[in-house]
Amino acid sequence: MSIAMPDRTIEISVLGSLTEIDARDWDACACPEAADGGRPIDPFTTWRFLRALEASGSVGAGTGWSPRYLAARSEGQTIAVAPLYAKGHSQGEYIFDHNWAHAYDQAGGRYYPKLQMAVPFTPATGRRLLTRPGFDATGQASLVQGAVQLASENRLSSLHVTFCTGTEAEAGEAMGLMHRISEQFHWVNRGYSDFEAFLDDLSSRKRKTIRRERRLANAFGGLIVELTGDAIEPQHWDAFWRFYQDTGARKWGTPYLTRAFFDEVQDSLRDDALLVLAEREGRYVAGALNFIGRETLFGRYWGCVEDHPCLHFELCYYRAIDYAIRHRMMRVEAGAQGAHKLARGYLPVQCHSLHWIADEGFREAVARYLDAERAAVSDEIEVMTGYGPFKKVLAEE
Repeated sequence: MSIAMPDRTIEISVLGSLTEIDARDWDACACPEAADGGRPIDPFTTWRFLRALEASGSVGAGTGWSPRYLAARSEGQTIAVAPLYAKGHSQGEYIFDHNWAHAYDQAGGRYYPKLQMAVPFTPATGRRLLTRPGFDATGQASLVQGAVQLASENRLSSLHVTFCTGTEAEAGEAMGLMHRISEQFHWVNRGYSDFEAFLDDLSSRKRKTIRRERRLANAFGGLIVELTGDAIEPQHWDAFWRFYQDTGARKWGTPYLTRAFFDEVQDSLRDDALLVLAEREGRYVAGALNFIGRETLFGRYWGCVEDHPCLHFELCYYRAIDYAIRHRMMRVEAGAQGAHKLARGYLPVQCHSLHWIADEGFREAVARYLDAERAAVSDEIEVMTGYGPFKKVLAEE
């Protein structure tokens, strides 16, 4: 399709596979900050991560996530790309619209399939309208127009851009998309020298609680190891797959990711991964998987085959904080939901998404709902922040 812009015509291609675009062209838009060999801001929109999902069969036929990646080109150069999928359900998104789907169907419409601009199964904030430097406004506008046109031409109900940045949310709203706010819990590094310095910022009662939880966790009868890069071996993924299956079966019925995904991580993403594993009596009994960004550690999955007091908190939250401090990272994102994170130093923050709905009447109803929801979420964030574990003077800063 062609998109007419004020100063140029943009050609938009819809790609059924990332093999249809060179990795260098994709990453020039997705992570230009990594062109010098450094880390991307986050690894989730890189060609290698999205291709791992595709190559492993975690997305594609039979999953309800059908790739429709967008690539915008001008004068032969790729200026913008987007991870876009046709969705046959609302699973694996973490900014949920199940109630919207139910209401739409009850009114006689057909909500699915829809278009989802997102990183599958990954509730981590990051750029979704991926533009080559110097083409921000043109690239973003082209991708939004292209996605809306694709939905309209195929008579799809809606387009959803989830876990986008605040800047993208503002740009999308200016282009007529509806802005939704939700919340997560993130830990922020205030320049701590070590974990004890972080504890010193907490109230006495919360500090004592965390120390007690860490003592209990580390008394599970084994060792905890942190592995990244070449220190990760295939046997570690065998162990983690068992943990992931257990958690996936309990949370979602069936795991979203296939076993082959973790083989893909071993092949092309192990430098982006941090595995925290608990070993007891010669076998791994629990583990947490994180992905490493330029300034942020992203907690993603946890699981276990043995239950031990507070081991979940230690592997998922406290070890992540400790790693971030040691590596001078700015924050830890611990994934979706979980008010229990508040007591452990993770404070509520806003997350953003953008939405377009084809039906005018339903669009107006959703817009009214989002106005009320934004106010409610903002109030909740303010109240919950006040209940955080930090000393009063710090909480008011």
